[in-house]
Amino acid sequence: MIEEIHHKLVNKELIVTQLVSDYFKVIANQDLKIQAFLSLNKESALKQAEALDNKINQGKPINILEGIPYVAKDNILVKDLKSTAGSKILDNYYAAYNATVIEKLNRAGAILLGKTNLDEFAMGSSTENSAFFTTKNPYDLNRVPGGSSGGSAAAVAAKMCVFGLGSDTGGSIRQPAAFCGVYGFKPSYGAVSRYGLISMASSLDIIGPITNSVEDAEIVFQAIAGKDNLDSTSHDVPSASRQMKNCKLKIENCKLGLPKEYFIKGLDEEVELKIKEVIKKIRNKSIAVSEVSLPATPYALPCYYIIMPAEVSSNLARYDSIRYSPCEFIEHINKFNLSDLYFESRGQGFGKEVRRRVVLGAYVLSKGYYDAYYKKAQRVRRLIINEFEKVFQKVNFLITPTTPTPAFKIGEKSKDPLSMYLSDIFTVAANIAGLPAISLPIGFSKDNLPIGIQIIGPYNSDYELLNVSKLIQHILD
Repeated sequence: MIEEIHHKLVNKELIVTQLVSDYFKVIANQDLKIQAFLSLNKESALKQAEALDNKINQGKPINILEGIPYVAKDNILVKDLKSTAGSKILDNYYAAYNATVIEKLNRAGAILLGKTNLDEFAMGSSTENSAFFTTKNPYDLNRVPGGSSGGSAAAVAAKMCVFGLGSDTGGSIRQPAAFCGVYGFKPSYGAVSRYGLISMASSLDIIGPITNSVEDAEIVFQAIAGKDNLDSTSHDVPSASRQMKNCKLKIENCKLGLPKEYFIKGLDEEVELKIKEVIKKIRNKSIAVSEVSLPATPYALPCYYIIMPAEVSSNLARYDSIRYSPCEFIEHINKFNLSDLYFESRGQGFGKEVRRRVVLGAYVLSKGYYDAYYKKAQRVRRLIINEFEKVFQKVNFLITPTTPTPAFKIGEKSKDPLSMYLSDIFTVAANIAGLPAISLPIGFSKDNLPIGIQIIGPYNSDYELLNVSKLIQHILD
């Protein structure tokens, strides 16, 4: 889709200002029912589009992303725009600087249409935890779009933008992509700078694209990837041509693995059937697919729900209603001591799920429990990493379900946090190990709900993973 729009812009079959205006018209029409957006960037977007039209009319060349309209999850900072992270405690916060990914897309000439809804501080699997409203699934307005990047996924699925940026801590790009029938790519940890991403769990967070094709995901990834001096955890990613040149893997000798621990009781019958159909098509192309084992898989989710809240508790300590977004309690500071201010502002500024995770994180880090929980979880994390490394000596990539079920109904799991957490059972392991993973749409359930398949690759094999995903995408088309 990106390449098609690019060629039309170059050949003057499309005018950038008209393209951007048309997308805002779609947003005005569609977002009344879907509610994917928290804010729009209309004035700046149209101004940028007008400047680009002048550039094209002067016969100057444009690159692949110039003029391409996109959206960003509202935990990614954009200078002078409100950045709430879906929380009331940041309701009045306007970013003072751009996230590195936004800077890179600005330099590439992409046009930001607006900021999208999310579960508060990216904590959730349905976008029901947003402090503002629940985003709806474009395929069924009574169902969730997934989370926490539900707003971006819904916007892409509803054709309100060309691509979206999301963040993925335990499946927050891939799960909503699967629920909304689009493509969601989680890069290797550190492949994309986290600078300017409002932190949830720093050792797990990664920014990635949500798109309408693998090709689009690769184009966006190339633009945002790479070492950033402002993020010490980031690293250089070999260029696509270099990585593929160094890769001796040819599709005829590609080996795909099916981890038996991912095909378990509780997996929806329609999801399992669709995945088996995909595997059959892949095997018909003489690609080897074999069963493998990752015995520590059942421990990935409990491991995640110890490490993640611990880091959440630490990262969210900075929100005191004095910095970032002062609240009404500042007016009465003489009536409260500092401790009261913190309790009152954080108690009302944070939603129920955020408070739950902060308390859980503080508990597992507390004296007497650190060794029993957090330290043990880090050991399990190393075990999971080692198992992935071992299995990737036998196969090149892994194929799993993205989610255990299609999109569930709004309110169906909101009263049962453990049931909600299980929505990420197939995605969290890739974050724990820092591996690249992608969700591809593979069809629909009997209720016309999208179903996704996940492909996981070895650490830093991002372009190889995208290359194999393109092949599988073409096999399924």
